[in-house]
Amino acid sequence: MFVSHVFLCFLGVEILVLISPFDFSPWFSASPCLRGDPLLWLWPRHAVLKIFVYQLHCCRMKKPLFLIVLLLGFALLAGAQSTSCRSRAGVEHGEVQSLPPVSTFSIVAIDPQNGDMGVAVASRYFSVGSVVPWAMANVGAVATQANVNVGYGQQAVDLLRQGQTAQQVLKKLLDDDKFEGKDGRQVAIVDAKGNVAAYTGPNAPKWAGDRQGKTWSAQGNILVGAQVPEAMGKAFEETQGELAEKLFAALKAGDGAGGDSRGRQSASMLVVRKGGGRNINNDRYIYINVDDSPDPFKELRRLLDLNLSYNYGDQMYKAFAANDLSRARAAAQRALSYSPNNANTHMQLGFLNYALGDKTASLEEFSKARTIRPDDFVKRWQDEVDSPEFKAMRDDQDFMKKLFPPNGVPPAAAPKN
Repeated sequence: MFVSHVFLCFLGVEILVLISPFDFSPWFSASPCLRGDPLLWLWPRHAVLKIFVYQLHCCRMKKPLFLIVLLLGFALLAGAQSTSCRSRAGVEHGEVQSLPPVSTFSIVAIDPQNGDMGVAVASRYFSVGSVVPWAMANVGAVATQANVNVGYGQQAVDLLRQGQTAQQVLKKLLDDDKFEGKDGRQVAIVDAKGNVAAYTGPNAPKWAGDRQGKTWSAQGNILVGAQVPEAMGKAFEETQGELAEKLFAALKAGDGAGGDSRGRQSASMLVVRKGGGRNINNDRYIYINVDDSPDPFKELRRLLDLNLSYNYGDQMYKAFAANDLSRARAAAQRALSYSPNNANTHMQLGFLNYALGDKTASLEEFSKARTIRPDDFVKRWQDEVDSPEFKAMRDDQDFMKKLFPPNGVPPAAAPKN
């Protein structure tokens, strides 16, 4: 850029010299061929330019013709400079630029049994979870992708909250969309009543399309073919268990059928349930993201196991606080199915089994907790056993001898370092 500016200045000086009636030769050089040539005086080391001007001067080229050549060069460089400036100005002033499509395959769905709704998505695109999935508990779930209008997500949720159906919301989104590239969009919506609607624009990057079932819609673009959403729907319907597991199975099946034709990079899952998230006033039952990975499905599975383990652990503590020991035990068992090496959960399940009268299962869980973390087993057991629900365990001599053989007396707890 600097060189072009300097060269344009030199050309301007050269033109002024050529059209001037004055002789500038005493200012520059005594050479008859370089006389009156500021371009060569200012750039004396540029041999190519010296030769060029030398040929023009010594061959007695008329100044008007030389002037035309210089003016033509000046115009070409100025045109290139103007184009560059307009390009930069377009970016600086927010003009719409041609952006790459968000190529994905995704599924939106509802569990009619408990009202869970969610979205699972994967793509050869960085951090797809920051763009595509949107959902609100007791309201609906949305996936917006392809030549993506990210604003569809929040707008759709707001319209669903007003009581509009998935089909009504989809029509409103498209009618209100005044941005460039609407015919390349792809969007799918499920509402809290189980209505499903989807749209794939005729100019969405090929292959692009969608398929629906009674409670789901699977869609994608830049895919290997229709087999991707079809495989996703089949896996969703055949998988047993909660919505998160069905969504993951669908996503994995889409990848197995070919997925994004460009490869893998990121994946995301969002499942909402009223009050279903961890801690207080949290409706995000599942929210996990793999932003950049050569195998996002493996990492998404690991995160899903962790998320579900923590969810069920949280449910266990809430049920125990409500004195619902049966529900607490069921939650602990589910937590261990996702995190089998969690010594604390094995310990909690041991106490819950005893309180519910299953002493054999209780001893089994205590044994697993001790195997996983032997160093502080006694300390952790003593911290829990004096709770009102479990204190009868200390007086159960037969049980205590099996738990702490041979005499049923716990050894002294090792002091903490």
